[in-house]
Amino acid sequence: MKILIYPGKSDWPSICKRPASDNSDIDPVVRNIIEKVKTGGDTALGFFSEKYDGSAVKEFRVSEAEISKAEKLVPENLKAAIKTAMTNIEKFHGSQISEGQIVETYPGIRCWQRNIPIETVGLYIPGGTAPLFSTVLMLALPASMAGCSRIVMCSPPGKNGDLNPLILFAASVSGVTEIYRVGGAQAIAAMAYGTASVPKVDKIFGPGNRFVTRAKVMIQLDGIPIDMPAGPSEVLVMADKTGNASFIASDLLSQAEHGTDSQVLFLTDTSEIISEVKSEVEKQLENLPRKDIAVKSLGNSMLILLNSIEECMEFSNYYAPEHLILSTSDPMSLSAFVKNAGSVFLGRYSCESAGDYASGTNHTLPTNGFARSYSGVTVASFFKSISFQEVSENGLKGLGPVIEQMAAAEQLQGHKNAVTLRLNSLKNV
Repeated sequence: MKILIYPGKSDWPSICKRPASDNSDIDPVVRNIIEKVKTGGDTALGFFSEKYDGSAVKEFRVSEAEISKAEKLVPENLKAAIKTAMTNIEKFHGSQISEGQIVETYPGIRCWQRNIPIETVGLYIPGGTAPLFSTVLMLALPASMAGCSRIVMCSPPGKNGDLNPLILFAASVSGVTEIYRVGGAQAIAAMAYGTASVPKVDKIFGPGNRFVTRAKVMIQLDGIPIDMPAGPSEVLVMADKTGNASFIASDLLSQAEHGTDSQVLFLTDTSEIISEVKSEVEKQLENLPRKDIAVKSLGNSMLILLNSIEECMEFSNYYAPEHLILSTSDPMSLSAFVKNAGSVFLGRYSCESAGDYASGTNHTLPTNGFARSYSGVTVASFFKSISFQEVSENGLKGLGPVIEQMAAAEQLQGHKNAVTLRLNSLKNV
């Protein structure tokens, strides 16, 4: 990890640049995959599955028998852990559901809003070196709670054509209605445009590698909505002199092991803790099974000494991290100054792993600085809001002249006439 001592604000833009921000090298590849799937359907899916996953898939949809078999392979203690996490996720996300109130905006005029579930949603679940069954819970449970009638899931198969049993079990208990063994950019294209096997969905959710993220960005140009452009994982840990170096190092490594393009940052106003954290990272790294991945990620990462905790917070808001850990003496007070972050963890015992798995908050979060304008996944992500209004006779009599004046000022006579005709009909009423 690089150590930066009191970097000037003029250097912040280059410091905050993500390691995988340039996609010019993969854009032609992703465009080709999308076009081939659009025109070639299942045939293209089979070709790319064999090319990128080494799997000769003959049947894309996972059968009920495979799901039942997978359930038997999951240890009972892990099933219990998953169900505890589900309970917490449902509690937190359930608190987000509310009915819109009817508001009388003007005498005789009532307006309200109703949340309608998106009918068909697509969930992308990464597989590969770390099959993220926890992401199934984070996406499928809110979708199910919102009332989405069709929850379609795609995940890359292993070389034998099978999906990880934990992914299948999590899908079966969290409300997924259909599962397909398709991964990568080709899975995003399949859900965006539909094939003979994979249905076209109304909105696509889920994290992935650079290829998956670019495919999600590209399909938006055709009007297919996505949750957010979520890419490689990242964490920013902030600590003062009260920080525990061992805990901090473990949080940095927990994200560094995600992938070689992940990034972790440590900010502090205390010079002594920099060397302590660096030493702890090196010590803990030796016992990490995914050491090779973490080492490459740490090459993109930094330990940064700034003048004050206030300046650390200013830097954090500029960086806009996916995960922000405040390991300071008074994290609750400091949290009031957070402007840009995906999810925030307060205090030395609030490890980011809690949010990844079981505290209840969602771990599908904006990365790459998108926390400046995007939120993490919520139940609301699976709703569309429809507004309603009811204008009574008295309401139109009162507000009608206002509408007429505004329509005339915009030179939209048809709009004005729609009001004038009704007002004239009410003159003798």
